[in-house]
Amino acid sequence: MGDGKKQALRVSFDRGLRLEFHGANITSDAGLLVYRELDDALALTTRSGGLLDDWRTGKNTQHSLVALLRQSIFSRLAGYEDTNDAERLAIDPTMRQVVGGRASDHQAASTSQMGRFETEVLTQPRNLAELTRLSGIWIEELRDRQPMRELILDMDSSVSETYGEQEGTAYNGHFNCTCYHPLFCFNQFGDVEHAQLREGNVHSAKDWQAVLEPVVARYRSQKIPCYFRADAAFANPEVYEFLEAEGYEYAIRLPANDVLQQEIAPLLTRPVGRPSNRPVVLYADFLYQAQSWNRARRVVAKVEWHKGELFPRVGFIVTNLTRSAKQVVRFYNQRGTAEQCIKEGKNAVNWTRLSCHDFADNQVRLQLFVLAYNLGNFLRQVVLPRTVRHWTLTTLREKLIKIGAKVVRHARQVIFQMAEVAVSRELFRTILERIERLRLPTPVPG
Repeated sequence: MGDGKKQALRVSFDRGLRLEFHGANITSDAGLLVYRELDDALALTTRSGGLLDDWRTGKNTQHSLVALLRQSIFSRLAGYEDTNDAERLAIDPTMRQVVGGRASDHQAASTSQMGRFETEVLTQPRNLAELTRLSGIWIEELRDRQPMRELILDMDSSVSETYGEQEGTAYNGHFNCTCYHPLFCFNQFGDVEHAQLREGNVHSAKDWQAVLEPVVARYRSQKIPCYFRADAAFANPEVYEFLEAEGYEYAIRLPANDVLQQEIAPLLTRPVGRPSNRPVVLYADFLYQAQSWNRARRVVAKVEWHKGELFPRVGFIVTNLTRSAKQVVRFYNQRGTAEQCIKEGKNAVNWTRLSCHDFADNQVRLQLFVLAYNLGNFLRQVVLPRTVRHWTLTTLREKLIKIGAKVVRHARQVIFQMAEVAVSRELFRTILERIERLRLPTPVPG
C-alpha cells in the first residue's frame, strides 16, 4: 500500500521521465469490471457460492467462498493462472472491487488463502461435484434470458501436457507426450456444457456417458430439436443407442473398413477425362450393420478426388439424420468449431496448465479454467456489439480486460479513470447497456 513512498526510477533516454509504482492506485485490468457486471446481471457467482460447503473456522473465514471463487475465476480470465499471482493481485484495485466484500476496503485473498481454497476446500468430494456442475448451471442462467431454439452438442477430447511425477499422468502414444487427457462437451455457441479430467493414457471416448448424460438430463424437459456430433473415437453402438433413446439426431465419424469400401466401390474409380483443378466430390448413402450393432443404420460416404493425388480421400459418417448426404456431411464438418473452442481455451485462459501434484487438485483447476472460459464466451456471444463480436477471447483479454486505469477513492465512491485506447468510451457504454438488458425483472411485492 506504501508504494508511493518509494523512490522513483529513471531512464537514460529522457532524464525528465520518472517511473513511479502505485500498486494500490493503478490497475492494468480495469476491463474485468465489465465481466463482473455480467456476472452480477446473471447472478452466476452469487448463486454458485451457496452450493459449496464451508467448513472453515477462525481467521480462515476472512473471505467468503463466493469472494474466493470470484478471485479464482477472474484472475484466470485476466491471464493469471497460478495462485502465486494472488500476492500481487491482493492489492490490485480492480481485483479488490471484483472480489467484493472485505476485499473492497482491505485486500483480496493472499497466495496461501487461495491455495487452501483450491486444494483443500474445493477438492472435498461434494464441493468438487458441485464445482463440476457449475458450468451447466451458468449456461442455464444465460438461457433463462436468451432461450435457444435448438441444441447441438459436440464432444471431443484434448491434451494437457504434464511435467514431473504428477498423479494420473501417463504417456499417450497418439499425442506423443506425457499428459492428462480431458474430455469436453460443447454446445453450438462454444460454451463448455461439461468437462472431465482423465488420466493420460485412456481412450478418447472413455467416460463419455459420465460427461454426456448430465448434459442430456438438463435439456430433457425442453421441447427443442437436439443434435450430437463427434469424431470416430465415439463410433460406439452404446453411444448410438443412448442418443436414439433420448431422441437425439447424430452424425458421428465412422472408421473405414473393407465392407464400407465395397459399398462405394463405383465411386473409388478415378473419374474419366482430364483432372479438374477443383476437387471432384461425390456422395453416397446406404444401410450398414456392424457385428456389434443391434440393427442397421444409415451411413453417408464422401469421396474426394484431388488433382495430383493417386487415391481419393474417403470419409464415412453414421447418422440417423434424414437430410441429404451432402447436408449430413456439411452438418458434421461444423463440429470443427469444438476444436477451435479447445484451442481458444488453451490460448486464452491456458486451461492446459494443470501443474499440481494431486489429481483432485488438477480436477479443480480444470473446472475453474472452464468457468473463466465460459464467462468470457458469454460476454462475447450475447453482449458484444456485432462490430466486435468476431474478437477472440485472447483479443478480448488484450484489448478489453487489459485497460489501464487510475483509481481515485472518496468517502462514498471509487472512481476508475480509464485509459481510452483499444476500447472507446462509447463501446464500453454500449457493452454495459447490453449487460443491463440481461437482468431479470425485480419481483414486485404482492
